[in-house]
Amino acid sequence: MCGIIGIVGNSDVATALYDGLTVLQHRGQDAAGIATFDGNRLHLSKGNGLVRDVFDSASMGRLRGVMGIGHCRYPTAGSEGAAEAQPFYVNSPFGIALAHNGNLTNAPALKREIFAEDRRHINTESDSEVLLNVFAHELQAQERARLEPAHLFKAVSGVHQRCVGGYAIVSMVLGLGLVGFRDPNGIRPLVIGKRDGIDGVEWALASESVALDILGFRLERDVAPGEAVLITEDGKLHAQQCAAKRLLSPCIFEFVYLARPDSMIEDVSVYKARLRMGEKLAKKILRERPNHDIDVVIPIPDTSRTAAIPLAKALGVEYREGFVKNRYIGRTFIMPGQKERVKSVRRKLNAIELEFRDKVVLLVDDSIVRGTTSKQIVQMAREVGARKVYFASAAPPVRYPNVYGIDMPAVKELVAHGRTEAEVEAFIGADWLIYQDLEDLIAAVQEGNPAIPAFDTSCFSGHYVTGLSGAYLEQLELLRSDEAKAQRRVA
Repeated sequence: MCGIIGIVGNSDVATALYDGLTVLQHRGQDAAGIATFDGNRLHLSKGNGLVRDVFDSASMGRLRGVMGIGHCRYPTAGSEGAAEAQPFYVNSPFGIALAHNGNLTNAPALKREIFAEDRRHINTESDSEVLLNVFAHELQAQERARLEPAHLFKAVSGVHQRCVGGYAIVSMVLGLGLVGFRDPNGIRPLVIGKRDGIDGVEWALASESVALDILGFRLERDVAPGEAVLITEDGKLHAQQCAAKRLLSPCIFEFVYLARPDSMIEDVSVYKARLRMGEKLAKKILRERPNHDIDVVIPIPDTSRTAAIPLAKALGVEYREGFVKNRYIGRTFIMPGQKERVKSVRRKLNAIELEFRDKVVLLVDDSIVRGTTSKQIVQMAREVGARKVYFASAAPPVRYPNVYGIDMPAVKELVAHGRTEAEVEAFIGADWLIYQDLEDLIAAVQEGNPAIPAFDTSCFSGHYVTGLSGAYLEQLELLRSDEAKAQRRVA
């Protein structure tokens, strides 16, 4: 899960790109980068760390130009180093900078094909560089001294024919404009914003609408699956469908956890979708335990708050804030190693004893991935005096890896993989564990936009909308395990 943004404005856009990346920081805390174009030269600044740490006044001052793109990254399997920070750039043809959110499932085969047939060299382990070079080759194949929108759209069509997976792209083609496109299933999000300035219309593309909001852009629409949009430097928008239409299948985990609650994705309010998740989970609790003894509902901050409030109301029990969060600790399920994750839970959360003492507590979280965080939190609740600790997940059991841009753990490190719900309950030490049903999760999101025909639910269902080979999953297992990541860090 990375954050991407692109802007075509009427004045220098670097500061706006920086501000946009700060509100997309939740999508990636590992690295950040900005590239701008001043009509003559491309300017690029990137590095490892949070947005605020990567850029200083000197680097921002060098990022001149009315067109630019930005990226914030979290580390994906095999792509954790400084060399993989984005945007990437190639100088031929014309000069192309590109930022990518997602993952190509055929990247190894493409990398071999690019070297053998396209005569291009890939210098990192990032599939984003692979995608950039595929795009560059398809543009080169147009054999035009001057690119027109039609040539660009034909090149994107070529990308869709060769690339498999989930991806959302913002790119600058120097001398042409800002380009954005999504995979043909629309797995990863990308929205278009418009702003009427004194000197003319300005446009923005971003992973989430919240980035548009903070910059004063009006949300126009989502980029359609398989569609490409081109915004030229004079502020004109061109759009064309570049892939045969497939079943729109946005990633449902965006609504569960990844996206900010104040974002709109596919015309669905993330906030309202999470409210409905809480309501549906409450109905399941009442079905299974109509005479429950829950005294208080306590969310595990921050993502689960939105679901916990209507859940408590439907159960007729008190909602209380029982944990105080240290906001300077990153998301634990993407921490580099098991020991680091366990330590970070204690650094991140502190329990308010008065809300737990002698009470039957229902803890609510958005999901359970490895289970180590949940186990620690259950133990914390007991240590401050909870009489019983129940645990509710607003999402179904996470049993399978996500291959479309979320660097979830190796299968053997997913607590629900190969375990029954009762066994997960015992692992985390809860007196009772209840999960959301997948059908209810889908309904909670789909109610916001009934026109969405399907979702990518692969981490819950094991169904991959683009298809997937067993060999790919085996290789992913080797890359994503904590042991493999530790070996790469040592190397």
